[in-house]
Amino acid sequence: MVVGVFLIIAAAAAAAVALGVSRLLRALAIGVGSRRGRVFAGVGEEDEERIEDHKTVECFSFEKEMSFQSCAGDPPPLAAATAEELLERARGLVPAALDAARAATGFGGRWKAIAARLERVPPCLSDLSSHPCFSKNSLCRELLQSVAATLAEATELGARCREPPHAGKLQMQSDLDALAGKLDLNLRDCALLIKTGVLSDATGTAAPPPATAAAADAAAATDVRELLARLQIGHAEAKHRAVDGLLDALREDEKSVLSALGRGNVAALVQLLTATAPKIREKAATVLCLLAESGSCEGLLVSEGALPPLIRLVESGSLVGREKAVITLQRLSMSADIARAIVGHSGVRPLIDVCQTGDSISQSAAAGTLKNISAVPEVRQSLAEEGIVRVMINLLDFGVVLGSKEYAAECLQNLTLSNDNLRRAVVSDGGLRSILAYLDGPLPQESAVAALRNLVSAISPDSLVSLGVLPSLVHVLREGSVGAQQAAAAAICKISSSSEMKRLIGEHGCMPLLVRLLEAKSNAAREVAAQAVASLMSCCPPNARDIKKDEKSVPNLVQLLEPSPQNTAKKYAISCLLSLSASKRCKKLMISHGAIGYLKKLSEMDVAGAKKLLEKLERVSSCSIMGTSRKSRCVLAPMTGNAIAVSVTLLFFEGQKEDTLMSDDWVKSNAASNPNPVSYATAVKSKNEASKPLHRRLWAINSVDMCGPIHFGL
Repeated sequence: MVVGVFLIIAAAAAAAVALGVSRLLRALAIGVGSRRGRVFAGVGEEDEERIEDHKTVECFSFEKEMSFQSCAGDPPPLAAATAEELLERARGLVPAALDAARAATGFGGRWKAIAARLERVPPCLSDLSSHPCFSKNSLCRELLQSVAATLAEATELGARCREPPHAGKLQMQSDLDALAGKLDLNLRDCALLIKTGVLSDATGTAAPPPATAAAADAAAATDVRELLARLQIGHAEAKHRAVDGLLDALREDEKSVLSALGRGNVAALVQLLTATAPKIREKAATVLCLLAESGSCEGLLVSEGALPPLIRLVESGSLVGREKAVITLQRLSMSADIARAIVGHSGVRPLIDVCQTGDSISQSAAAGTLKNISAVPEVRQSLAEEGIVRVMINLLDFGVVLGSKEYAAECLQNLTLSNDNLRRAVVSDGGLRSILAYLDGPLPQESAVAALRNLVSAISPDSLVSLGVLPSLVHVLREGSVGAQQAAAAAICKISSSSEMKRLIGEHGCMPLLVRLLEAKSNAAREVAAQAVASLMSCCPPNARDIKKDEKSVPNLVQLLEPSPQNTAKKYAISCLLSLSASKRCKKLMISHGAIGYLKKLSEMDVAGAKKLLEKLERVSSCSIMGTSRKSRCVLAPMTGNAIAVSVTLLFFEGQKEDTLMSDDWVKSNAASNPNPVSYATAVKSKNEASKPLHRRLWAINSVDMCGPIHFGL
């Protein structure tokens, strides 16, 4: 009896062992390397540990880096295998995977598609192995490991579909879809390695430390190319690490990254903007932001479709992702074409929302982007329809940083540049008060003054006075930059249409400030200042008196008579000097500062008013000379500069007899006795009887190599 019981127990044990071995062998046939395969084989945690301890079974687990880690001692780990060994193992797994796919039951359509993909694997492996850099490249090894893992998974799933189902249909359907996606990724990565030159760019062997700076640069460039290659192949985690490395490379050596950057790399970065992991999206946005700020690949970013995902990040991204996306859009929107594209992709509304709710950096960048977009005339109405006017006025009043306020002022300047409806909209929303309040600061900005200049034509004179526009303009003329002063002078030109307004402007002290602006280095600033002075002097005697009293007015205006084509202020200077020509003192000042010489050239150029002013000054000169005695002497005023040849003609009128006129010897002696050297002087005398009863003498003194102009004491 005891023996019988023992035999029964032994038989049961043998059956159990046989059952365990059969299950274990079946698991090995379908890829027991994964935990899911071992569970399917009926191997529990304890059995798993036992197998591990005794190293009786060969199994492989896959690391995140697409590499195998061996669980047994023989054969050697895949992580240490050569590319050729990995290739042979991958090729060996293809037939089993294909057989499993073709023999699987259920989900026939999906298995048929998977089998079609599996049939494409051997040709891809052959093409990959034929590349000259195949055995030298770490990317090839990683890809082969990934392919082997996918083939093993296909074998496992195929075997599961031949057995009674242990999981629901939805789970199996999900697993099959994931397998198809992995096969697609492997096939795409293989094609990329072969066709895009990535294998040639990225080397996988560790190089010895570079001996020279040139070698170090070459090694750094190689590392950058490998990082860029890794952006295009592999799974999300590998790309995540590649983005981290690329960020470090950009911060250390931006030039090397930009020189190695290609269209495929940018496309891979753009795709990462839509990754499921927020951290990957943020880092991809950071890389694109750095690339955009470099100013060398804006067109490439747009052509690879960066705008839509960037706008989505602005709309619903994380704090960091939104900030980087907005900064990128600000840089890209400096191009008018890209600004139009942002509007076309519905990017205005998200930017306006950031202006209202974002943090200081994002708010400033969003305002800057909208400012850039508003510079495109055809999209201004679209911006207004999105409510941009009210938002920009609020930024002027409550902006977190000064940059936001300045961008808001520039945006309002652009919006009101040529659209009367938008001007009225800004005024009706209280924009003028906000602009004036912004201008009261210690450094009034040119953009705000330009916006004010655009708006003054839409405001009545009484409102201009009551709102305090004139004191603000005086403040800008006194404290602003040259550009701001120029905009203020232009605003004065616009509002000085009536005599009363001209008088009020003069009473606020604008005249001396405008005279000072005549000395600006900018030709445009001098022109608008001269225009403002001419406008304010017209039909307003008090302003003309202020100009006469100013010691710098006549000299500054005469300097603006310079006849070069670049000087666009000369016509306004002539107008001002004509208004001052009623004063004998002013005319003498004009003559003494060389106005006659300028006016002769301007008369030859047919500049309006030049001939009339010249005649007035010549009459003054003639009358002054007529009243002189024969002891009048020629005084040569010294002047620094190169020696120049000067020819001066003097008309002497004398009411005496011909024999009492100044002689040639008198002219020569006076010229010779002058302290300034004259290398050559002659006196020529001719008689002109056209004017009687006076005797007219024409004396011409020709001086060569004279230092400076001639001034005559009359």
